Amino acid sequence: MSTLLIFLPPRPRLHAAGRPADTPRADPSRELDFVLTADGRQVSAQGRAAAAALPAADSVIAIPAESDVSWRRLELPRAGRQMRAALAGKLEESLLDEPDALHFALEPDAHGGDTAWVAVMSRPWLAEQLAQLDAAHLFVDRVVPLAWPEDPPRGHFFEHGERIVLRWSHADGVATLPLDGALARQFFSPGLVHAAQWSATATAAPAAERWLGTSVTVLTPAQRALAVLDSGWNLRQFEFAPRARGAHALRLLSHTLMRKTWRPVRLGLAALLVVQLLGVNLWAWQQHRELQARRDAINTTLTEAFPQIRDPLDPPVQMQKNLDLLRAAAGSAGEQDLETLLAAAATAWPGDRPPADALSFEPGRLSLPAQGWSSAQIDNFRSQLQSEGWRLDASDGRLSISRAPQGKL
Repeated sequence: MSTLLIFLPPRPRLHAAGRPADTPRADPSRELDFVLTADGRQVSAQGRAAAAALPAADSVIAIPAESDVSWRRLELPRAGRQMRAALAGKLEESLLDEPDALHFALEPDAHGGDTAWVAVMSRPWLAEQLAQLDAAHLFVDRVVPLAWPEDPPRGHFFEHGERIVLRWSHADGVATLPLDGALARQFFSPGLVHAAQWSATATAAPAAERWLGTSVTVLTPAQRALAVLDSGWNLRQFEFAPRARGAHALRLLSHTLMRKTWRPVRLGLAALLVVQLLGVNLWAWQQHRELQARRDAINTTLTEAFPQIRDPLDPPVQMQKNLDLLRAAAGSAGEQDLETLLAAAATAWPGDRPPADALSFEPGRLSLPAQGWSSAQIDNFRSQLQSEGWRLDASDGRLSISRAPQGKL
């Protein structure tokens, strides 16, 4: 499943004069950096293009600049649907902006009462970015940060202006530290240096290795961005939660199932499907064997009773025909014969009716005129015939007697 990773531009900061920069309006012509991957492991394409010219993909993930996301750890209030308002009240004293101007997102699988991380970012800015992508007909499935609090810790070195800085994410938070000066050194003991996972851009790698005293993995921004595919974070929460409908809902579900953390579930579902297919095939094979055994038993009964039949085609019909021939040769009346039908009619004949003055016969059916019969007499006649396994049809001024099918007496 292809995935398009879009790097959102950094949020404007204060001008040199101290005045806030104007938030840019949605501009379809503004270019954005992107990464396209077909399998989540290799970069298929990357570059920079306007939102309307970005390549199509099965899933779209927006990645905010690392400087635009801050982190707070707290005990979540038990607020249910009012969680966003409760978070604003609980974080109000530790925030630099007004709570209404900020967007909050909880760490994956966090619930009220848990101690969890909360991501904080500008609410109007995020709304503007999503609106720009929506205007370009790009449905953003997730908004995922490049770094988040995690264990084991990770460090990534990159250029920031003319300096090399370290983006440090660990169980106690996320920070950006400059390498010049003694501040960054205070955070790392020799044991922590060997326990963490280190990476750097190509130009920052030599300085990072000198500073650490060990080797680092060289990653391009595009390669580093692929790590967000396995992240459980999604900053599209509360008022920014995607209103998925139809194909979007299926796409979100398929993307969730394709994450690395769901690999055991996928393998389990695949194994279950294989077991089900094998079970169905085994059951069908057993049913086929049982049905074939019954057919062979019927054919054997037919050929043993009538040795002249060597190629059974329709055993029930062939057996009935041969029984009829034997009965006719012996002079016995069968159920389709006139004598049997007359005997059935005579047994059930109403006592207040005179003998029939006319009748017609065809194999298996005896017809009598219904003139002069009352409804009560017909019902009584039918009831008597049914008790002996016969059926009476009254229509078009005639009464027709025939053998009732089995189960429909």
